[in-house]
Formats: sequence, C-alpha cells, structure tokens
Amino acid sequence: MAESTEVPTPGTAFDELGHAATQLDPEAPPILTVRHLKQYFPVKSSGLIRRKVGDVKAVDDISFQVPQGGSLGLVGESGCGKSTTGRAITRLYTPTEGSVEFDGNDIANYSARQLKPLRSEIQMIFQDPYSSLNPRHTVGSIIAAPLRIHDMVPKDQTLKRVQELLEIVGLNPEHYNRYPNEFSGGQRQRIGIARALALQPKLIVADEPVSALDVSIQAQVVNLLQDIQRDFGVAFLFIAHDLAVVRHFCPEVAVMYLGKIVEIGDRESIYENAHHPYTQALLSAVPEVKSAVTGEPDAGRIRLEGDVPSPIDPPSGCRFRTRCPIAQEICATQEPPLLQIGQRHKVACHFPGRRGDVPTRPVTTRMLGVDDTGAPDPGMSGAEKMVDEPGYADTWLDLDRNTVGRA
Repeated sequence: MAESTEVPTPGTAFDELGHAATQLDPEAPPILTVRHLKQYFPVKSSGLIRRKVGDVKAVDDISFQVPQGGSLGLVGESGCGKSTTGRAITRLYTPTEGSVEFDGNDIANYSARQLKPLRSEIQMIFQDPYSSLNPRHTVGSIIAAPLRIHDMVPKDQTLKRVQELLEIVGLNPEHYNRYPNEFSGGQRQRIGIARALALQPKLIVADEPVSALDVSIQAQVVNLLQDIQRDFGVAFLFIAHDLAVVRHFCPEVAVMYLGKIVEIGDRESIYENAHHPYTQALLSAVPEVKSAVTGEPDAGRIRLEGDVPSPIDPPSGCRFRTRCPIAQEICATQEPPLLQIGQRHKVACHFPGRRGDVPTRPVTTRMLGVDDTGAPDPGMSGAEKMVDEPGYADTWLDLDRNTVGRA
C-alpha cells in the first residue's frame, strides 16, 4: 500500500482523543457584548516633572460578541492586544473607552464594590500555571479562597467542595494538602481551571491556557475545557496563538493586529475562506508535516517583511499596510471599516479577497465617500456614520456576486 502524503488538518490530534470540534449554536444569545473597546496606557517623559507624551494604544476600538455557552477565539501575534482585551473584560484593567456588556449590564465603569458580586460570574485562566499559583499555599487553600470570599458554601463543606472540583478537573481529591511545586505543569493548569470553576462562572477568559504546556498535555487540557463547557454551560473567550487549538475549540474566531480586529467569522470563514492578507499570512505560517519531513521550503508560506509598528505611533489608515503585499494609496489615508462579507464573516480591508484573487479596486469607496486613492469624492454617497457594531446583520456585501447577500 502506498504511503499517504496527505497533510493532516489542524485539530485532528484532538479529535483522536474522542472530542470532536466544538460546534456553533447560531441561535444562542450573547452573554458578552463588547462595543468600541479602547485600552490605552499613558507614556510619560523622563525627568523630575513627568508629563504625558503619548499613549500605548494596546486595544483601539474593537467590537465583538461571545454567545452564551459558546466560545470565541482571539488570535494574533504577540503584542497585538489579545491579553489586554481579556484583562479589560475581566476588569483587571479599567477600559479607557467603550462598553463591556455582560449579561445585559455595562460593567466597563463599575466600582470595586459593584465588581465584587460580578467576580463570581467572570473568571480567568492565566497563561503561566507556575506564576499564577501561590507557592506558599496548598492546593486546597488556593481553590477554597474564592469559595470563602464569596461565601459560596458553608465552612464545614468547603473541603468537600474543593475535593469535588479537583475530581472534576482530573486530579486526585486527596492531594488537596499538597503544594503547587509538587505538581507538573499540566496538573498546575488543571488546578487553575478548578479555581476558575469554583464560583460556577458564566464566562471564563482563558488567556493562552495551553501555550506553556507540552504538546502531549495540550489536548488533554483542551478536552477538559470542552467537558466543562458542555457540562456547566460556561462561555469562553479563548485567547491563543496556536491556530490548531483555536480551530478545535472555537466555532468563531477573531483575528487581531496591532490593537484592531482585522477579521472575524465562523470557523469555516476564517480557516477555509480568509479574506484579509494578515489572516492568510497567519494560516500559511502553520508548519506542514510534508515540508518538515522532506526539508523542502513551504511554497505556500507568506513571509511578511518588516517589523510590527509601535502601538504608540501606529500607521495612518490601515495598520497592516506597512507589511501588506497588496497595499495601495487608499490604505495610507483611510482606515478600512469592519465590513460584513458573509452571513457570519467580517473583514477590515479595502481589497478583501481570497489568496491570489483580490479586487483591483477598493470595495469600500462608496461607504467611505472617497475615490480610489482615498480622497473625498462628492460623487460617492458615503455613510453618515461608519460604526463597526458587534454581531452580524441580516444583509452583507457579497463580493463574489457583487451584490447584497441576505440571510
């Protein structure tokens, strides 16, 4: 029998362990709605009198939704603002602008007193399972702390609840009196998951929960998160840079670049039909088994030139234009809106298209009221107010047919 040379689809390693990819429920209402979120950090001058000289625009006007019991993946290269977004949503940071609507309430400007009851409904799993656990406390006291603070169970039942949580995440309940240094990295991350699950939250922000783990352990932790999502109905904002993990766990994916969402859509739209050149470059960077075995260069790889610009002084217009292979004059003068091009697919690009098949003229001129170079054009109607709202509309611009698509 001839040896197969077919390259496996990213995510199949998880399927082989008995957990199919998480499916999308398009009818689920949103548990989290983020509108025009901005998170700036001031930059001050040196010297005796320190003045503000600028801002680090870590997150700059993004909007999205996370459905109840569902999961949204947030991907992008290091420094794009993924983790900052997660910390702003959990209110570890106070957002500079925008709204964060959780379960119908805008929590962006909640006081510390207002946030305390909310902490039981929004939890976070941190990236580093070593530094996120206090080495001076036993596992039992780490998991019991949120139970005591929020008075979730009577004192005489705290130990029983801690042991139940340890069993849920696949650890020995009798090890509650051990310290974090007695566990492996994968086991420590399970302890972090148990702590996040202790208060029975409605939303968990998972900040690269498997990136610090061995590949052999990653699938086990992802499958554990799937079990928790199925059994407890918890929604996830899953922040990661591993596209195979995100493809398996998240039915919807948002791609970030330099503080902006450049493309967002369901799994098929992003992985099989990406229309933004940055998304296409990310997908092409996934190593192929055939190239690794033969040692031949990957002919399909898109190599981006140049460095990521500084978030203190981002480029004008489209932030990706300084590294984009298809950038034109309009990209330097006009910021592209997050344009809906499918039933569950949005892209922020003046020239959206499949790889190797992009339009010769910008598709955003009429909406922006400009000509092909980005200069104001009285002949174009323009939109009175370009607003990138979260969620999806019932109509969209069908690029293939050059018409309006309808649900």
